[in-house]
Amino acid sequence: MRAVIQRVSSASVSISGEECASIGRGHLILLGVTHGDGEKECDYLAAKCAGLRIFRDQEEKMNLSVSDIGGAVLVVSQFTLYSDCRKGRRPAFVDAAPPDTAVVLYEQFVERLRQAGLQVETGRFGADMQVSLLNDGPVTILMDTQEMMKK
Repeated sequence: MRAVIQRVSSASVSISGEECASIGRGHLILLGVTHGDGEKECDYLAAKCAGLRIFRDQEEKMNLSVSDIGGAVLVVSQFTLYSDCRKGRRPAFVDAAPPDTAVVLYEQFVERLRQAGLQVETGRFGADMQVSLLNDGPVTILMDTQEMMKK
């Protein structure tokens, strides 16, 4: 699984011009799922995202998590995180998990964040979405379970 985590002052997602979710201060997480991902990767990544300390403390150091600041999380599915641009000019998406597999792990990821006590909003899996955000910092973190869970 791959996640792009952005520290935001605000973020929202719209579908067909209608806002379907929004948050104030917190994380915007773009989430991609690949073949072979399962519950283990999902649980690992959700725990990492929930505990990620990228918000400033009183000494201006990135030392606080989203729960420490009372923030929220907006999770948006994004199969394009598994694009392959090595050949030609048009990306291939063969590394992205099929939708029926990916949606289960996407929903599990969201549920794990909620179980961690976070307020979580979501886009709509598989929809054509417009995402708006005000990146704070800017702070953007890339997490890939294939790299992070290597032994």
